[in-house]
Amino acid sequence: MSARRVEAHSLAQDWDALVDLARVKQTVSPLQDGQVLIRHEFPAEETVESAAARIRPLLLENESCFYSKALKALGYFCQELPRDAGWVKTARAEWRSRVAPTTPAEAGYWVLVSDATTGEEHTLDRHKLALAWIYGDVVHHDEGLRQEADPFGLTERFRGAVPLVAWTMVATVELLNYIRALHSDGVLQLRREVLDEPVALQTTTWEYRAEIYHAPAGTGPPTSAAAPLPKEWIRLTGAADELPRFQTAMGGQLLHAGRSGTALAPPGRPAVGTSAASGGAAHSGGGHRDDGGPGER
Repeated sequence: MSARRVEAHSLAQDWDALVDLARVKQTVSPLQDGQVLIRHEFPAEETVESAAARIRPLLLENESCFYSKALKALGYFCQELPRDAGWVKTARAEWRSRVAPTTPAEAGYWVLVSDATTGEEHTLDRHKLALAWIYGDVVHHDEGLRQEADPFGLTERFRGAVPLVAWTMVATVELLNYIRALHSDGVLQLRREVLDEPVALQTTTWEYRAEIYHAPAGTGPPTSAAAPLPKEWIRLTGAADELPRFQTAMGGQLLHAGRSGTALAPPGRPAVGTSAASGGAAHSGGGHRDDGGPGER
């Protein structure tokens, strides 16, 4: 399922562009003074950052979905299938060389920098720069990796990480499709939800019908989604003059925000015209949802 989540990422929707990112493509243009202009074009850092978060479980040996663990399991089922066993062997070798290189040469390139003030010199290969961005800047704050890579700056760390993230996505989707093919051929028998269960949201806007209830401040929240609300909780009728006055304790309107004078306050300042005078909950389809203490004005 982690592999399908990688497949659903926006970067994977343009396969050719993703493969180009994995290949570290660049353009080199000659200049009139004898120098050259080297140009790299990468997606926005935020986009690559979200992709890094999705591939992270596949990079960690202690995760059940670690890429090499999946290959090992696949190799077991393909022992009597020479062609498929060969594919697994090749995929394992490619993974090791791209995701776990043992030398700077295997990493693709390395960077040398010199501090003109102190005279200190530093060198680091692309793979270590990539790990510093992933685990030092993004999904963790590994101080050791950051300290080693700090002299090279955020740009070099990001530039090193993009090919690693992109190649891991490519390898993950290829493995996923190979597993699908083996399942289709009857070599593997996977549970239906492994291939069909939704793993990524297609929309983040929802509308649903609900009933709103409120209670005096201090009233305990509902404890069951199936049982009726306690008698202290009173249903809001939905009258036009009632809904605009129903506000959350954080200062945000539940409904009809355009007809209310209430505005969200900047961070650090109290909201204007709100009070925590009552609690509130929304009730929809037999369940109760505590909305965090709406109030009345």
